Amino acid sequence: MAEIKTRCLIIGSGPAGYTAAIYTSRANIAPLMIEGYQPGGQLTITTEVENFPGYPEGVTGPKLMEDLRAQAMRFGADIRPGFVKEVDFSTRPFVAKTDNDMTIIADTIIIATGASAKYLGLDDETKYNGMGVSACATCDGFFYRGKKVAVVGGGDTACEEALYLSNLAAEVYMIVRKPHLRASKVMQARVHEKENIKVLHNTITAGLYGVDFLEGAHLVEFNGTPEQREYDLPIDGFFLAIGHSPNTEVFRPFIECDHTGYIKVKGETTATNIPGVFAAGDVADPLYRQAITAAGMGCKAALDVERFLTENA
Repeated sequence: MAEIKTRCLIIGSGPAGYTAAIYTSRANIAPLMIEGYQPGGQLTITTEVENFPGYPEGVTGPKLMEDLRAQAMRFGADIRPGFVKEVDFSTRPFVAKTDNDMTIIADTIIIATGASAKYLGLDDETKYNGMGVSACATCDGFFYRGKKVAVVGGGDTACEEALYLSNLAAEVYMIVRKPHLRASKVMQARVHEKENIKVLHNTITAGLYGVDFLEGAHLVEFNGTPEQREYDLPIDGFFLAIGHSPNTEVFRPFIECDHTGYIKVKGETTATNIPGVFAAGDVADPLYRQAITAAGMGCKAALDVERFLTENA
């Protein structure tokens, strides 16, 4: 079992992790990054990204992550494959163990493990991921201007996604399995005021269809009742809005999280309840969940690490 010592361990990649690696490398901290089970994060399964500064013609998600990774490596970041399966933050220096038998002794930690979108569990969701299926209306809604889309979910997030899409798409369907919306009264009112949003209550998605790209959804109304009705809904986009799960399980014995598992940070910083441990990106951001905000948090985390190391040399 290899043992490695580092001044800063970055757990996870994506915009937050790679940006933290760029900044800590340029500060001569010589960070070590363990990329995680999905190197590059959620953007590696995203097709076109048109809202990240510096790419006037747009860029694919994988290419954007390749560029950030290459920039971090240019400044000397030690980036390795693997998944952190165990940590001990009870004393400093901290200890992390990976699935490929590495033990890492770190003076500081940046957690950038992100959050995973919740899916329905349909095989078709994987088949059409990036080909009509998305978990981020803000990221991908632009590609559905004048088209028909559906949003799955009945809470505030689903309503927000539907309202955002209603300003772009010709028609927006909300697929809601319950006979009512769970969203706040204010959000419900806004949805009902929009003429191009139609709420499909008591409805579940049984599957998706299409040749090369998504062409529609197989829906079931009043599932399991005498009134059950199956029908197809032609749509161009299918947006999941049933929540995200922050990837924080391994840290929860030590790190303070909110009731949904997102890491709590102190004030305007990226500091956690453990001095020397910082969090950046979607793992600590249930609100914005954008590549650019994650990158910004990665920058902040790197600066917080530099300051911490200076004060605790």
